[in-house]
Amino acid sequence: MSEAATKPARARAGRPRAVWALPGVLFFAFFAVVPMVLAFYLSFTEWDGLGDPRPVGLDNWKKLIDDPRITQSLWLTFLLTVCSWLFQTVVALLLGVWAAGKQRNRAVLSAIFFTPLLLSSTAVALLFYALLDPNFGIIQKDTLGSSSGAFLAIVFVGGWQFMPLHTLIYQGGARQIPQVLYQAAAIDGAGPLRQFFSITLPQLRHTVTTSSVLIIVGSLTYFETVLILTKGGPGTDTAILPYLMYEAGFKSYDFGYASAIASFLVVTATGLSLLLVRLTGFGTMRSTREGM
Repeated sequence: MSEAATKPARARAGRPRAVWALPGVLFFAFFAVVPMVLAFYLSFTEWDGLGDPRPVGLDNWKKLIDDPRITQSLWLTFLLTVCSWLFQTVVALLLGVWAAGKQRNRAVLSAIFFTPLLLSSTAVALLFYALLDPNFGIIQKDTLGSSSGAFLAIVFVGGWQFMPLHTLIYQGGARQIPQVLYQAAAIDGAGPLRQFFSITLPQLRHTVTTSSVLIIVGSLTYFETVLILTKGGPGTDTAILPYLMYEAGFKSYDFGYASAIASFLVVTATGLSLLLVRLTGFGTMRSTREGM
């Protein structure tokens, strides 16, 4: 085949790459970048949702710093993030490694376990709200009426819904580990537990980073679960930052202050994610298989 005939073929093969990416880029720009820019702009204004926003400079950000509820809310948000990470990471890692094996009925059990991932956060929260009802639920105790019970319920419900996603991530990562490593370890006399800590965990270090970033960002944006299960209560014991943002915007109609909280959440989530990636060396991966 002549060079003149193969040249258009190469052009056609390379041209669609940008075209296929364009819908995704436009979707992300329209539903993520534009709202974030607008929220950041509104954080410097006073707006009740009607009329035109009125510029107020840094007043909303000063209010954010001076608001006594922010300190408690920050602590609760941090505690929720840490507890969610510990709960979801440990369980999802173990389940993911197990699901990557060849056990009997593994595929059926994995499919059943992934079911919560198909449900919306609102549906899951409503389900557990009914299950935790002190009069008609499965636990004849006012779990959501106590500070510790309400907080642990939020951690558990969030983990129950999103843990299948992280299990799937760890399952994919575990299947990428070369079996020759386990074979060599078995010849050297290493048992399953030693193989897990000496081979599986080190090979999944970047997978842990990927999952951790998703958990951290997700924990910083919990809202439906808190709204439906506890409404920030009892008192303000589960009033995390996203819930304060909701109260400021849709109860007090102070959308400027709500936008300041939202912008603070975006900056915090981005900063923590970048810090985690930097500390773990995730950005310096050399192999395309490493960190799957």
